[in-house]
Amino acid sequence: MNVGEALRRRISVRAFKSDPLPESVVRDILEVARFAPSGGNLQPWKVVAVAGGERRSVTALARANLPGDAGDRPVYPANLWEPYRTRRFKLGEDMYALLGIPRENRPARLMHLVQNFDFFGAPVGLFFVIERRMGHGQWAHLGMFMQSVALAAIERGISSCMLEAWALMRAPLHKHFGLAEDEMVYCGMALGYADESAAVNTLRSDRAEVDEFAEFRGFSGDRG
Repeated sequence: MNVGEALRRRISVRAFKSDPLPESVVRDILEVARFAPSGGNLQPWKVVAVAGGERRSVTALARANLPGDAGDRPVYPANLWEPYRTRRFKLGEDMYALLGIPRENRPARLMHLVQNFDFFGAPVGLFFVIERRMGHGQWAHLGMFMQSVALAAIERGISSCMLEAWALMRAPLHKHFGLAEDEMVYCGMALGYADESAAVNTLRSDRAEVDEFAEFRGFSGDRG
């Protein structure tokens, strides 16, 4: 598998098989991902991987603390504007259509959202931790690391879903993991084998064409 294939195959999987994922496999994925770009080589990330009883503990913790609070680092800006609002709305509607949950069935939609806190059935959960005093650049570097984890996983036939919903549980997770005062959980990630029979895993989000987000200046000659 080349990089292009991995990028196209990586999706947010929302239904996993219960097949266990050995620690050795998770370590192997992180062994590759640690070479992600890092400005100044700060490597401003920390990972907490949970499985088995510990996975069940954090799931129970989340359910006990719903609806939660993201604090001063919300997942999305308030009053999201265009075109971002429409993109987010369409993704949600496409997903719920595959799940067979109509817009008026709000309880069922909320129940599906709660599945974020069960890692959509994945056997392993990863939590990405960063120090609050880090700047925007270091948050970008953490994102590069997370993408590297996802790509290293898909190369090994392992799927993932980045779970920003876990931002709502930063305070209880901070206490549960015994993090340092300045450390915070950014988000979680589900890791495991995709349930290929689940309709929701056929979802492919629309992507903007290159000419919608890129300008090319100073180039000469025809496009090629």
